[in-house]
Amino acid sequence: MSMPGVLMIHGLGGTISDFGPLRSCLEAEGFCVETVTLPGHGGSPEDLLGISVADWTDAVRLSYLAMKQRHDVVHIVGMCMGALLAVEVVKSEGHLSGGLVMLAPPMFVDGWSLPWYKVVRHLAYLIPSLARRIKVRESAPYGVKNEKIRSIVRARLKRGDAFHYSWIPLKSLREFDSLRVRARRNLHQVRCSTLVVHARYDELTSPRSAALLMRKIGRGQQACDVRVVQLENSYHMICVDNDRDHVVNSVIEFLSSMSSASS
Repeated sequence: MSMPGVLMIHGLGGTISDFGPLRSCLEAEGFCVETVTLPGHGGSPEDLLGISVADWTDAVRLSYLAMKQRHDVVHIVGMCMGALLAVEVVKSEGHLSGGLVMLAPPMFVDGWSLPWYKVVRHLAYLIPSLARRIKVRESAPYGVKNEKIRSIVRARLKRGDAFHYSWIPLKSLREFDSLRVRARRNLHQVRCSTLVVHARYDELTSPRSAALLMRKIGRGQQACDVRVVQLENSYHMICVDNDRDHVVNSVIEFLSSMSSASS
């Protein structure tokens, strides 16, 4: 039997850095980890302008199918928007060969510290040329509660380091909102064991997102195991914030238990 594979999907404007130490820790535990760089990422924010939800979902789906050719068990781990893309692929492909891990899934954008575009962005979406021109910049607290880490993130964004875009086009936020609507539909089609890790004080998306997933996933004739871990000392970027060790341990415990059950 092949080593269990893990496909990791980063968030909007992000990179594998979204996951902090999680990748290396999974590899140390014997998982074969692969990552997908979403279209429009890894270069400059302007690269996102021609990218749609379909481009992102197709990229994840192709990466998933390629891993399925090499591994008997494939787990899918998504962070923020990556969690939305993960659940879409799980639904479309009828994923049953491994687990689904959703880290800080933004099923709703209703956190406590949202900028000006929370309401007016939907009006700007109606004017495509405007949505292409407006830049949505990363701003404090940058998804991080830990002040030392936050200062590091701020400095790296100011330098333009490649770990995360310092801004995204409003058009990409429109695609993100479209994906959120899609991801909330037909959650009963998710039949694999699922772990949701969410911070109580996430500034982007409230625990309402985790509650929806707990309530909707795998319900009906073929119920599946759904676990929720709530963090108490982090904001949105849970893999790099104060609870990062708790996140790593929770994910490893969940995936290891699945691998043991299937062996």
